[in-house]
Amino acid sequence: MDDWLRAARYRVAETSGQEPASLDLSQTEIDDLLELARIAAHESGERINAPLLCYLVGLARGRTGTELADIVDGAVGKPA
Repeated sequence: MDDWLRAARYRVAETSGQEPASLDLSQTEIDDLLELARIAAHESGERINAPLLCYLVGLARGRTGTELADIVDGAVGKPA
């Protein structure tokens, strides 16, 4: 995680009353989210869809606890 993202994570944690460590991203999660953003931007033809889809996936993950990779696969239409 680079310095900018680390600082943003700290601010998000502080604002939401969480420990910054609880918002750590694994390399696999980073790779999954970047791939999701790439697919959303390219397949939809609209770059603005990438962060919006990532946000929707994050909402689903937070509300259900479903594995991130499974939600990402579903979002991009990969068979289960």
